[in-house]
Amino acid sequence: MIDKALEADILRLHHAEKWPIGTIASQLHVHHTTVQRVLGQAGLDPEQVSPRASIADPYLEFVVTTLEKYPTLCASRLFQMAKERGYPGGPDHFRRIVVRLRPKPKHEAFLRLRTLIGEQAQADWGAFGKLQIGQALRALWAFVMVLSWSRQIFVRFYLSAAMPSFVRGHVDAFAFFGGVPRVILYDNLKSAVLERVAHAIHFNTRLLEMSQHYHFEPRPVAVARGNEKGRVERAIRYIRDSFFAARTFRDIDDLNQQALVWMTGVAADRLCPEDRTRQVRDAFADEQPKLLPLPQEPFPADEIVTVEIGKTPYARFDLNDYSVPHTYVRRSLVIAASLDTVRILDGTTVIATHGRSWDRGQQQEDPSHIEPLVDYKSQASKHRGLGRLNSATPSATRLIGMAAEHGANIGNLTSRLLTLLDQVGSTELEAAVMEAIERELPTVGAVRQILDRRLTERGLPPPVSAHTSHNERAARVTVKNHALSTYDHLKRNDDDPKKS
Repeated sequence: MIDKALEADILRLHHAEKWPIGTIASQLHVHHTTVQRVLGQAGLDPEQVSPRASIADPYLEFVVTTLEKYPTLCASRLFQMAKERGYPGGPDHFRRIVVRLRPKPKHEAFLRLRTLIGEQAQADWGAFGKLQIGQALRALWAFVMVLSWSRQIFVRFYLSAAMPSFVRGHVDAFAFFGGVPRVILYDNLKSAVLERVAHAIHFNTRLLEMSQHYHFEPRPVAVARGNEKGRVERAIRYIRDSFFAARTFRDIDDLNQQALVWMTGVAADRLCPEDRTRQVRDAFADEQPKLLPLPQEPFPADEIVTVEIGKTPYARFDLNDYSVPHTYVRRSLVIAASLDTVRILDGTTVIATHGRSWDRGQQQEDPSHIEPLVDYKSQASKHRGLGRLNSATPSATRLIGMAAEHGANIGNLTSRLLTLLDQVGSTELEAAVMEAIERELPTVGAVRQILDRRLTERGLPPPVSAHTSHNERAARVTVKNHALSTYDHLKRNDDDPKKS
């Protein structure tokens, strides 16, 4: 690139002094192709610019014709097409030729758009980097709406640019303005326009529902016509420079509180572009009564999601888990989430309410959901133990009943009897329990003493704990000993000679 002063000297020497290109290049100490480029960009005929015959001359008509048909075709592709037609030169020289011959774009003139008071607003998203919340890195978005006549700005920051935040931005903006403009302009973002073919526009259903509630007309601008909503584009740039630059904040709530102070202060104190003798706040005071009145109730802006509850009593939503009563496992429920609250519904009944977490991998628990499950599991464990003990040692039920009459701890008694069952087996324990009942000694200590005596009388060692399986399910299986008299009977039959 060369500076403007050198370009001016080249054009002056060519037009006023009639110097040839070679003379200009040597006197100004630049390459002759630089002089060619400057004169070519000034619109001079390439034949007049060229100081001598070039190997590209036979291909100039091809280049010009192709560029007339495809003005934006890149030079590298044109070079390949010329090579296929026999061009012997290199790409650098050819690229300079293309720059010189490429048609200059026609500059379009735009009318200054003026709107009626209270008639129009413009809305858009602005990206403002990332925000670290715990373990989650969330995108920080600003929803911006500008009243086209007074230029009053509304801005609010959200951690998502999805449809629920888009709706919430409108609801908050209308509440801030105290009214609704008749028309809102958007570009072709998916939250507003799902599909567009020529003049046929398929609006987002949620946007249409909101427009019916507030009675405004959603209007997308033409494709590639950002100038039609230049007010909101300039407002986003103004927010970056005047508000967000070098600003510190604790969290998004603090950022939005500071934004509210800025909107009603610095942004409202600036001069109104439509009337430089007035401030924006004065123009807005005139425009606000001209806006459409707000409906009695704001449009529901909660995010609605259907979730499946698995084996554990938690609903998964936006990277976090929220507890529900354990009786709702294996069910389909509905989540209605605002910016700070998550409600879980079964039909129209709210079964759980939690504060919303914008972190990730967190468990939001309500003790009233978890404690009944813990109690239920504890009771179930106790009943399983009693069932196993009763199956192996039928007399144990009577012993436990006698112990309960004396105020014994049933859970502790059951656990200790199960330990003895694992140590000595069902036959020995049943005999000891029956003797303890006969002697009216309904304690584990008495049963233990009876077992020790019976084993000692038979010359057997006292019972010890022995874990033979790491499989908990197998460990809970009780093998009930059977009488061996059946086998003695079979043995006698085999020894009888009459049977042979």
